[in-house]
Amino acid sequence: MTNSGKLLSVLFVLALSSCGSTSTTDDLSTATESSVVTGAVFNVNGLTIEPGADLSYANLTEARLSGASLAGANLTGANLGSAILTYADLTGANLTSAMLNGADFFNANLTDAILTGAKLIRANLFDAILSGASMSGVNLSYAYLYGADLSGAILFEADLSYANLFEVNLSNAVLTNANLFEANLFGANLEGADLTDADLSVADLQGARLSGANLSGADLNNANLEGANLVGANLSMALLQYASLTGANLSGANLSGANLSDVDLSDVDLTGANLSGARMQYGEIHP
Repeated sequence: MTNSGKLLSVLFVLALSSCGSTSTTDDLSTATESSVVTGAVFNVNGLTIEPGADLSYANLTEARLSGASLAGANLTGANLGSAILTYADLTGANLTSAMLNGADFFNANLTDAILTGAKLIRANLFDAILSGASMSGVNLSYAYLYGADLSGAILFEADLSYANLFEVNLSNAVLTNANLFEANLFGANLEGADLTDADLSVADLQGARLSGANLSGADLNNANLEGANLVGANLSMALLQYASLTGANLSGANLSGANLSDVDLSDVDLTGANLSGARMQYGEIHP
């Protein structure tokens, strides 16, 4: 990350921390990595916060747990709304159906965590690590995931509508039937991702990397794909009406049966692309 990006992240977390309410916890909440005590043991409302702890259905609303180690912990159904978990270690933790709306996971490690059905509406996951996480049915609408690592994550039927996914790593992630309506995916890495039947309408995918991605049946109507790399991508039966593809690379892509009505393809690389049965502005093209 650039120095300006680091400064932005620090200022962002400081702003979040300053507006949080006072908690009864005897831990410390912090914004910068140098001042975080990682691996510390916390006590919140009589509950010991430590690796492997059973905190299922616990009420940890607004808890300040910066740097906490909760690796392998059971947080099923727990309420961590507006909690501060910056730099926390939640590797392999079970957060199934947890309430995490507005929580701050800046730079937290959630590798291989289970977040099935969890609610993270407007949560901050700036630079968080979620690689290999199980996140089917998760609600991340309006969440902030700038630079987060979700490589290999399972996001089947996840709600990422209006989420900020700027430069996020979603390579090889499973996003089948996911809702990414009007999401910001500028510069995102979606190489090899499965976006079958996903809703990406009105999404910003400028400069996104989608080579080898499966977008079969995906809704990309009105999406911005300017400068995107879609080499070898599968866009069969995809909806691309009114999409912007200026400067996009679709060489070797499968566009069979795709709807490309009202799309300007004058500055698009379609070398070796399969356009059989594709619907164009002036009818079908069978190369």
